[in-house]
Amino acid sequence: MIVRADGAVLLAQRPPGKPYAGYWEFPGGKLEPGEVPAHALARELHEELGITVRRAAPWIVQEFVYPHAHVELNFFRVFAFDGEPASHDGQAFTWQDPRGIDVAPLLPANTRVLAALTLPAVYGITCASDSSIDAFVERARRALEGGLRLIQVREPELDTASRDRLVRRLIELAVPHDARVMVNGSIDDARRLGCAGAHWPARLLNAAASRPRDLLVAASCHTHADVMRASALDLDWIVLGPVCETPTHTDAKPLGWDGFQAARSDTRVPVFALGGLHPADLTTALASGAHGIAMRRHAWPA
Repeated sequence: MIVRADGAVLLAQRPPGKPYAGYWEFPGGKLEPGEVPAHALARELHEELGITVRRAAPWIVQEFVYPHAHVELNFFRVFAFDGEPASHDGQAFTWQDPRGIDVAPLLPANTRVLAALTLPAVYGITCASDSSIDAFVERARRALEGGLRLIQVREPELDTASRDRLVRRLIELAVPHDARVMVNGSIDDARRLGCAGAHWPARLLNAAASRPRDLLVAASCHTHADVMRASALDLDWIVLGPVCETPTHTDAKPLGWDGFQAARSDTRVPVFALGGLHPADLTTALASGAHGIAMRRHAWPA
């Protein structure tokens, strides 16, 4: 994923003579014997487009079975590069807004990836029990006006009726901003409240045999095994942590960024880093392979 400053991504058209000629895909190539994915990324983009990668990070892994090949795709996001992309293999290419791709056809393996690309970089987790529902709703209003587009309602200290009232008020605020509200709980909770989906705590993730397709489903993960389970269920995204010490989970041992990278390795779903993070940690999170960061207190303007 070559990502431009405005969020557009580069798509290339497969040239004549190759399988799926004329289809659009993200630039890339095959690993050579003994080559690691990061080195293959830099080599292929230099050979195909004439650019030099300066900053890139692993993102997700996808597996797909075509009629001619069974492939495992290691997706990276390239945030900075030198040079202007030029077609060295004769293929056409175009910059596209991932929220509105208007070229076709796309390679089938990219369908799941395009949905993940539309996720924002910040996942806000509610903290209404720190003050009051009314006070928090006003903070949420300012956060949505400031660009927040993904919210998880997690309020274990509120009774069900109060939690439900908060969910409904946040949905009302979110709709004009095209933002999505998830409820931490069951699929039944999400349907009953009209949420975009459910965010499963680890216990629901570990108990699940499948996921519904009519709603979004995310989950909380703490180990590599959790991440692999969420990947096997094909969830829409996960949060992984705690990365740093956090006042809400003083008994949890922080992963640190090295531990985070190890736990998220080979993930099939986008991962939000969680735990004691601030907006300034986003760059480090992206470099560590996160899709973005999840925050509780720091996602909401004071």
